[in-house]
Amino acid sequence: MTTTHTLSVLVENSPGVLARVASLFSRRAYNIDSLAVGPTENPDISRMTIVIKVDGHALEQVIQQLDKLINVLSITELDPVASVQRELLLVKVTTSPQTRSQVLETVQLFRAKVVDVAQDAVTIEATGNSEKIQALLRVLEPYGIKELVQSGLVAMERGLKPGITSHETSH
Repeated sequence: MTTTHTLSVLVENSPGVLARVASLFSRRAYNIDSLAVGPTENPDISRMTIVIKVDGHALEQVIQQLDKLINVLSITELDPVASVQRELLLVKVTTSPQTRSQVLETVQLFRAKVVDVAQDAVTIEATGNSEKIQALLRVLEPYGIKELVQSGLVAMERGLKPGITSHETSH
């Protein structure tokens, strides 16, 4: 059975690592549903958050293949309950004098914020889990979504995890 899995992959922050990881998925015909990459507290290490839909056996293969890449330092499958997972959304919504107050009320209801106001549109920034982002989009859709951009999922385990940094270099 195919299920969604979130992998947190610590990699060396060096040129070509992202291409090597992406090509590993491409060669095996696995689609990456979401990919976010950014620096960690150590500037020499980046964290990749990769969301894929595969069955258990395929997940094991993906993890084994990732682990063989020289620039990969550690791989953790994140449990949705034991991790914090967020996405960022910027969405431009059509407004008129009649609908602007309704859109602004929706923004408050979802604890989002308006980051740009034009005569005929507002741009809204929202962060949250995938369900919150999708719910906000459903509510805004009747007003007219002109444009949107959504980040990939970023995630990390809750609490302190000794040993996660064991592959990192000393200060």
